[in-house]
Amino acid sequence: MTASLSSRVAIVTGAARGIGAATARRLAEDGFAVAVLDLSEDDAQGTVGEIEAAGGRALAVGADVGDSEQVQIAVDRVAAELGPPVVLVNNAGVTRDNLLFRMTDADWDLVMHVHLRGAFLMSRAVQRHMTEAGWGRIVNLSSTSALGNRGQANYATAKAGLQGFTKTLAIELGKFGVTANAIAPGFIVTEMTKATAARLGQEWEPYVQARAAAIPVARAGRPEDIAHTVSFLVSEDAGFVSGQVIYVAGGPRA
Repeated sequence: MTASLSSRVAIVTGAARGIGAATARRLAEDGFAVAVLDLSEDDAQGTVGEIEAAGGRALAVGADVGDSEQVQIAVDRVAAELGPPVVLVNNAGVTRDNLLFRMTDADWDLVMHVHLRGAFLMSRAVQRHMTEAGWGRIVNLSSTSALGNRGQANYATAKAGLQGFTKTLAIELGKFGVTANAIAPGFIVTEMTKATAARLGQEWEPYVQARAAAIPVARAGRPEDIAHTVSFLVSEDAGFVSGQVIYVAGGPRA
């Protein structure tokens, strides 16, 4: 461990709610100062308030992760106000689900913009701080949809692409003390999955029960399930784990 890690800084994208918010709170509990990044700085304030109320340090940052200028400004601000970031969790995501013949160019482009371009730009901007510190952790949020999912040609492609991106980062950055891993959540109860149920015309509670019944551990996932896994992957103890895709799905299959 380098001396600079006595005050470690993490950035979590898409951290205003859901998995991102749970991850930001968990990393703050672990001792990180956390930059809570979302499209709107105002939206990120709620998570920051929760962290600060619990005694942690946090900063709300607004940026479109798919915009290179906004990303660089955001990372520079985090470095100036919290310290050089050595942990990055690329969680920001959107869905624009539809069957292939109904999917528009805009549906495809937006999902790629946020998931793939966003993870690329954030990782490129943060890696300098990690390599200079000689220590870093990148965690990308993939999905079981990477294995294919009806109505999600764009989302499945982006999430599969993140797995290849992760493995390449692990190869390129490993010699600098930086690990890169991906987490592929299964069914997690979030606003995004509620939107999916609505798109399918299904009531929420019966939808959750039906999904949970197909999961070996017989329950739906919670944002905290993913946050716990992130906590391990960014820890000192996970220093020999890199380039992996961990399916956190309550069983061995999507």
